Amino acid sequence: MSSFIIEGGHRLSGEITPQGAKNEALQILSATLLTAEPVTVNNVPDILDIRNLIALLQDMGVKVNRVGEGSYTFQADEVNTDYLNSPEFVSRCASLRGSVLIVGPLLARFGKAFFPRPGGDKIGRRKVDTHITGLINLGATLSTPDDRRAYLLESPDGHLTGTYMLLDEASVTGTANIVMAATLARGVTTIYNAACEPYLQQLCRLLIAMGARIDGIGSNLLTITGCETLGGATHTVLPDMIEVGSFIGMAAMTRSSITIKNVSRRNLGIIPECFRRLGITIEEQGDDLFIPAKESYDVETNLDGSVLTVADAPWPGLTPDLISVMLVVATQCHGEVLIHQKMFESRLFFVDHLIDMGAKIILCDPHRAVVIGMGHRPELRANHMHSPDIRAGIAMLIAAMSAKGTSVIDNIEQIDRGYESIDTRLNALGAKIIRRN
Repeated sequence: MSSFIIEGGHRLSGEITPQGAKNEALQILSATLLTAEPVTVNNVPDILDIRNLIALLQDMGVKVNRVGEGSYTFQADEVNTDYLNSPEFVSRCASLRGSVLIVGPLLARFGKAFFPRPGGDKIGRRKVDTHITGLINLGATLSTPDDRRAYLLESPDGHLTGTYMLLDEASVTGTANIVMAATLARGVTTIYNAACEPYLQQLCRLLIAMGARIDGIGSNLLTITGCETLGGATHTVLPDMIEVGSFIGMAAMTRSSITIKNVSRRNLGIIPECFRRLGITIEEQGDDLFIPAKESYDVETNLDGSVLTVADAPWPGLTPDLISVMLVVATQCHGEVLIHQKMFESRLFFVDHLIDMGAKIILCDPHRAVVIGMGHRPELRANHMHSPDIRAGIAMLIAAMSAKGTSVIDNIEQIDRGYESIDTRLNALGAKIIRRN
């Protein structure tokens, strides 16, 4: 297990460019399984989850060639179907949350796919019912082999059939899985209450470039007309909106002035406005965001004077992946904020570490916390912490960078799953972070 040793209290300055979006890249790389032709993907982030998925694709027989920094060509023309039936494959998938996204492509193209109980963050239950129900609606059958901790999905005659379905929730990965499977299904598939995040829109654009027919991109009603085969294409991954939000939070917590480059502003949605409601100034300069240094941040109240509520919601609402960051920033603003994390029941438990650092937080229940912002009076104290998941890990890092003294964060492999060389990139801005293996 590796650790970060963080000397807090240093102000940042300069420019930083967000990596490619992790959540989009996981979908895009999985989609390369839908065709035997080469698919080139640019701006792929060099993070642990992506490296693990690329390694899994290679073990499946996919040819992977690195053609430049962050650019790869994938060709799934000789997929080893025997490996797909092996206990090793099921075990590998179970340890990687993003592996759920290969199920739809494998089922559509090869007629069978194991759906392991997925791994990833320890942030509470992450049900897969939407994925499985959607694929069953397309004609797949479900069974549970006795000797495996996995579901087996099969298409009886090797083909899926288009249909109308109303999803029980606007699951991003669930929608992605169903859309990918539907591109090779017979007939027309209509998905209502579909997720419409920018990364799902990007997946649809890649599939169209590969020859798929998809209508309704950007809405919650998608119509997919199935094709016999799909071809090759080239795709560029968007900047990661979660990194952009994390950098905004870092600038505020360390009272620093930084410029975040090439953020794809039109795909950030409500994120900048949510940080502005915490009192943070964000200046838009072309496709860049400039965060000027401020000594204090005053939280807005609602129009009726009541306490500001920050809550996650499906797009175009606030992504749940930034709730942890906004919570830690709120601890050093002036004012009170109710943080409501609706999706995952264990994601707020990391606040115990922040309370130990001197933050004023009342954890109401697994989903809600009241933050009483103290405006750096007093400063947070250094702490020894353990990262339970990607987003709590980055929130802890932000807190440690603003704290007095030297903090330690263990289990930083969780942070590495979602943030590319984060210590090196932040040290270039003036942070003092040492990686200890």
